Amino acid sequence: MEAKKNILTYEGLKKYEEELEHLKVVTRKEIAQKIKEARAQGDLSENAEYDAAKDEQRDIEARIEELEKILKNAEVVVEDEVDLDKINIGCKVKIKDLELNQEFSYKIVGSTEANSLKGKISNESPVGHALIGSKIGDVVEVETPAGVLKYEVLEIQRAGE
Repeated sequence: MEAKKNILTYEGLKKYEEELEHLKVVTRKEIAQKIKEARAQGDLSENAEYDAAKDEQRDIEARIEELEKILKNAEVVVEDEVDLDKINIGCKVKIKDLELNQEFSYKIVGSTEANSLKGKISNESPVGHALIGSKIGDVVEVETPAGVLKYEVLEIQRAGE
């Protein structure tokens, strides 16, 4: 079974590469030093510092493995080449909620980068999925547990603009 492609923007790719590099070069050394210092205290059976450092080491190694997997299966969307005629990953969109009469701006990203608090929604989320392929002026309907929401597409831009 082929691993799922992780669709990333260039910005997301750089962020993950930098985090991986930092974890491998800086954080690993810091953890090793903590373990070394805890070992120097003697009896490891009741050494809370040693246990905490080993737990931290396990978490860091798991994150490194996760990042390597993300990057190995990364497919980068070149935002400068995104077609602005219709919504796709790498676009920044402005939509209007027709019921609430409110406007929202989102950047459409792959699920790996999604962060609704930063205005980044996944192409796999209900709203993101409904918006993909839409053009300016289109009204999209999104099924939610609360009912059907209707959004009008107002603008499509490159994410960097």
